[in-house]
Formats: sequence, structure tokens, C-alpha cells
Amino acid sequence: MTGGQDGRPEVPGDGPRSAVVVNPAKVADLDEFRRTVDDTLTTAGWPAPRWFETTPDDPGRGQTEQAVRAGAEVVFACGGDGTVMSCVSGLVGTEVALAVLPQGTGNLLAANLGLSVDLPAALEVAVERGRRRLDVGAVGDQHFTVMAGMGFDAQMLADTSETTKARIGWPAYVMGAARNLRDRPMRVTIRIDDRPPLRRRARSVLVANVGRLQGGVRLLPEAEPDDGYLDVAVLTPRTLRHWLALGWAVVRRRDRVPRMEVHRGRRIEITSTRAQPRELDGDLIDPGRTLRAEVCPRALWLCVPQPQESPDLSVDAEGASERGEELIEEAHRE
Repeated sequence: MTGGQDGRPEVPGDGPRSAVVVNPAKVADLDEFRRTVDDTLTTAGWPAPRWFETTPDDPGRGQTEQAVRAGAEVVFACGGDGTVMSCVSGLVGTEVALAVLPQGTGNLLAANLGLSVDLPAALEVAVERGRRRLDVGAVGDQHFTVMAGMGFDAQMLADTSETTKARIGWPAYVMGAARNLRDRPMRVTIRIDDRPPLRRRARSVLVANVGRLQGGVRLLPEAEPDDGYLDVAVLTPRTLRHWLALGWAVVRRRDRVPRMEVHRGRRIEITSTRAQPRELDGDLIDPGRTLRAEVCPRALWLCVPQPQESPDLSVDAEGASERGEELIEEAHRE
């Protein structure tokens, strides 16, 4: 019997109403996956969730908004970064919580949760009802929970093979990065709130809500998801030696990272002299000369591992995974 957030035991049907927004292309056996999710939530005392499949024309936002109108209190996003990002856009400003059932190879938000592709942990995190209000970044009518970027990071994503990602996972991005290390920098003007503009020759400009990259690398250790600010990382390496020094400092978690400067603000506008590749939460958007981002403070309820107050959302994910395995086993026995 699973306890609720207030410590009371759950009874069948006492759990919140939920919906699953799933990208069917990311799930090998959708019928088996659906049975596991349905049975596990039912065993935990939740009503059976409603299911919505994404389409090429609508990768999740419309389905999420439909789920909210139907009365869902928790929406499970099941897919890659694009699915999660679309679900976030459908939930911003509502009281409905987002739970991530990671299935893609990227899953930047899942990486910051420490859940990777661990389905038992993801289900247990939702069932235990740990909730945290997070800031969300807005770029036009789209939203991001981890980071937006212009330049090298987006080009790396564009040059990473989907086949390679499916075969080896996040290390595929290293191969995509290697193809672009010697590209010329972009000339950018960066405006942060009402401060004087910064002019740089940069390889990449990242606007981050949470600081962990693919593979668990922590680029911005001071970035917190609910402080009302976005952190801006300006990367200015020009040679392979610069890249190696920058990467080594990040991996070693040095306080000072060469060829990277960090700023913080609520409104950020990046303008390049030429069109650049751009991305939101690891998903490519149309190239452009400008990237405007602003923070939406405390705009999203997210299901997180306990303790909920930790700045690092990956805290206690391993414990959630163990408890989730036990819950799934109980569901299978029933």
C-alpha cells in the first residue's frame, strides 16, 4: 500500500486522474508498455489513465491541452525531448503536474532528474507525489525546462545521426560535436534585462534553467530551476586546445571554466550577424538570427524524487527506482 503526500494510505481509486501523452515511435512495444503503466498505477490506487498518441503534426501540445480539459491532474510525457517540451508548453500556467516517462535517447529533463530511461523510477516518482514548482523558459509560444541554445550546441544536434543515437545513446552527441569543433565563431550581441549589450565572438550561447547536459555533465552548477532567473553561458573557444581546456574544466567541475562566461537574467536576447541553428531542450527549432528567451517563474508543477527541496533534481532517484521495481512486481503478481 503506497502512502500519499500527506502520509495517509491510498485506497483503490483514491489517486489523482492522469493521462499519458506518448510518442508511439519511441516505444518498442506500445501494448506491453501500456499494460505496465496501467497495472502499476492501478496497483498504486490511481484510476486508469487516459492515453493520447502524438502525431507528426502535433508532437504533444494539443494532446496535453486535451488531457487538461478532460480533468487530468497528472500528465505523463512519454517520448524524447520533443515530446516532453510539447507537453510542457501545454501545461505551463496550469495546476496539472508533469511526470516524465523517458523513452528517447536525449531526455535532457530526465537527465536532470537522474531518471534516464528508468521506467520504474519514473512511475514511482509520480506515485509518491513529490511535487516541485519550477520556472520555465519561453521562446515565443514554445517553452523549455532545461535550456535553449544558439550556435554550436544546436549544430551538434543537427549533425548527430538518429541511427547512432538509437544504437549507442548520448555518446552519439560527442561524434556530432567533433564534426563542428573547427567551425568559425558567430558574432553576437547579447542583451540581458536592461543592462548594456555584450558583443562577443562566440561558438555557442546557452540560456539555461537547469545546468546538466547529456551524460550527466554539469555545465552550470549554480543554475537552479526555481530561482526566477535564467543562466546564460557564452562559450568562446577558437581552437581545439581551447575546447579541450573547456571540456576538461567542466568534467572536473572546476569553479572557473576557461573560454566560458556566465551571466544571469530574466530576459535574454541573442542576435547574430547571420542565421544560426537553434534548439530548445535538445530539440531543433528553425534557424534564425535571433533567440529571445524569458523566464516564466514557477510556471510548472513537476513530479520529482524526494527530497523535493534539493537543488539537484536527481537526489534519491536510485531509491525511487528500487521502490518502483517493487511496485511493478506487485502489479504483475496481481
